[in-house]
Amino acid sequence: MSFGAGQNEGGWDDGGVLRAVLRRTAEELGLALPESDRKWGRLAEYVDAGSGRRVMVYPPDEGRQTFQVNLQDNGTRLACGWTTDLTKVARATAAWTGGAGLEETRAGASFVRFRPWALTHEREPFGAVELTWWAKLDRIHMPPYDRHPRAHALLAAAYAQPVLRVLMPVNSHFNLWFSTSVEEFWKGRVGYVICPYDDGFYGLRKDSELVARTETPEEAVALMVAALPEGLGPAS
Repeated sequence: MSFGAGQNEGGWDDGGVLRAVLRRTAEELGLALPESDRKWGRLAEYVDAGSGRRVMVYPPDEGRQTFQVNLQDNGTRLACGWTTDLTKVARATAAWTGGAGLEETRAGASFVRFRPWALTHEREPFGAVELTWWAKLDRIHMPPYDRHPRAHALLAAAYAQPVLRVLMPVNSHFNLWFSTSVEEFWKGRVGYVICPYDDGFYGLRKDSELVARTETPEEAVALMVAALPEGLGPAS
């Protein structure tokens, strides 16, 4: 079943259309899907409550003529893909929510993409901090985050610093800061906030005060590291 399943692009504006078409497609294939976890909007979302696995399906829009599918595990996106074929979307959704691994899911839905770190995590799960780093660094490979290379360069420069690599990285509107707390990171905030400004510079802020401006992310990260308190341990 190819793009639209008889729908034109505007036909996906009704929130129930995608869910209904996916349900019918799965039934025709003899596949079982969980109940959709989202009852509003254009998005179709399926979750297996027992495992925490979730599939998010976005319909085509004005800038994209394909369905986008995200595969998540307990809130972290491990794989994604784009296809015009709803049968492949249904197969990927049923496989992932049914407990299939990344490679098994891709075997039945070839459009599914994931990077080596996700497969490593699946085989031997990372800790919360390392998983957060990998998920954030991976965004440069996936729309729409691939349109923000400077924000990615900042993350990469920070990850290269061992003292920052053990802290929880936190993003807000592409600004970057760090925390010693995994769960309540706003309570364990340390150091400056680094902002990749539109004018090409990187700014370091302490609350509302601009402390410094640098031309490169590496310079900004170096100033961040220099200002951290001594004896800072891993986030916990």
